[in-house]
Amino acid sequence: MSPVRIAIASDHGGLRLKAELKELLAKSGTPAVDLGAHDAASVDYPDYAHELASALVGGKFDLGILVCGSGVGMSISANRHKGVRAVVCSDVYTAKMSRSHNDANVLCLGERVVGPGLAWEIVSTFLAEPASTDERHARRRQKIEPG
Repeated sequence: MSPVRIAIASDHGGLRLKAELKELLAKSGTPAVDLGAHDAASVDYPDYAHELASALVGGKFDLGILVCGSGVGMSISANRHKGVRAVVCSDVYTAKMSRSHNDANVLCLGERVVGPGLAWEIVSTFLAEPASTDERHARRRQKIEPG
């Protein structure tokens, strides 16, 4: 099985947490491609969410991680792309269920909501949890995308 290809991006409000997560991902043997932002200058979060979502839908990446102040703006923006199932998580249970039941493919985190320790637990859980093969969850996932 080939390694999972992960993209990570943030706006200025998620820059520090993104840097910490990127370093922890590399140390764990699961490096992520950093799509920006690369400095603390004020930027618009939708630009980074759209870049990551487009690359994911285009097949360049398998999963994505987006970080802003709350995670909400990134999630809303990324979910505008057909095929993206972005979820804001601030706890481990939601990360696990979003992958298992919903096959979420983009994790959104808020630097102002979760600290680095909890964020790493959330990311680790999100990456480790496979999508459920149970028929009822598969059926429900098919109904997420409009015809």
